[in-house]
Amino acid sequence: MKNPLNTRTSALLLAVLCVGTATGCSGSSASASAGPVRTPPAPAVPFDAKNPATWTLPIQGYLPSDTARTQLLQAKKQLVGDCMKEYGFSWSPAPDLPRIGGKTFVDWRYGIHDLELAKMRGYKPDADDQAAYDKAMHEGAGEEKERSRAESQMLDGSGPAEVNGVKVPDGGCLGRADRRIDIEAAQTSTAQQISAQTFVQSKSAGKVVKAFAAWSACMKEKGYTYAAPLDASDDPRFGSAEVSSEEIATATADILCRDRTNVAKIWYDAETDMQTEAIEDRAEQLEEEADALDGAVKKAADVVSGAAR
Repeated sequence: MKNPLNTRTSALLLAVLCVGTATGCSGSSASASAGPVRTPPAPAVPFDAKNPATWTLPIQGYLPSDTARTQLLQAKKQLVGDCMKEYGFSWSPAPDLPRIGGKTFVDWRYGIHDLELAKMRGYKPDADDQAAYDKAMHEGAGEEKERSRAESQMLDGSGPAEVNGVKVPDGGCLGRADRRIDIEAAQTSTAQQISAQTFVQSKSAGKVVKAFAAWSACMKEKGYTYAAPLDASDDPRFGSAEVSSEEIATATADILCRDRTNVAKIWYDAETDMQTEAIEDRAEQLEEEADALDGAVKKAADVVSGAAR
């Protein structure tokens, strides 16, 4: 299902920080040269086989954590603001959007699982979370305000080579900020590729195919025809802002069938195995990217703390 996690945050500031939305632990070794597999950040709540919000995937050890992304983004905002001020511009970034939907990387990766929430909201997020998100959107969070041409050119370096007699840095203030904290290191492209690929490939694993079939048969018994779990949540009939009785009934049946067939856990286990294997195959690349990410986060932390501006 589509997870609405801060999807409209400022494009200029967040494009370089985009990390795919998806997430278990692994204690295996990668290779003698690359060292042990990195352990994903521990969830706030201990692992519970019935609660996907407590699950993690092996690849999370190589992706920026929420804390790392926040640190990188905050540092970039500070550096861009400082740069713009140097050139005579009063600039402030667009406010961030509040989080909505899944609370962790894995929480909604395989679909919804909270029966009590589904009975009230169907496939939609908690009402209070949605209201806070809508209010922030109405107030302009996540959207760049309209800027003057000169200000926009100073941000991206597309204007004059000099401003007030001072040379404009390559790529403008955004480019200079990126270089100061080595933002490119936050891309972790190999890890993101593995995360995306294993999510798709795991759907074809034998045990997952059987679990999907069992879930589909359960839904059929309840009067619903869907081939796979995420087909229900992605049903166009449930795309409006309003929560219909039909959506609630479908979502409730969906979760009851998920519980009966254990489909989410089976799917998660299959993807965990695939990611463990992929990490072992590409250990050297992943370790290099993770080291680079660590360095970028350290630079960002120094900026945020005032140790390096």
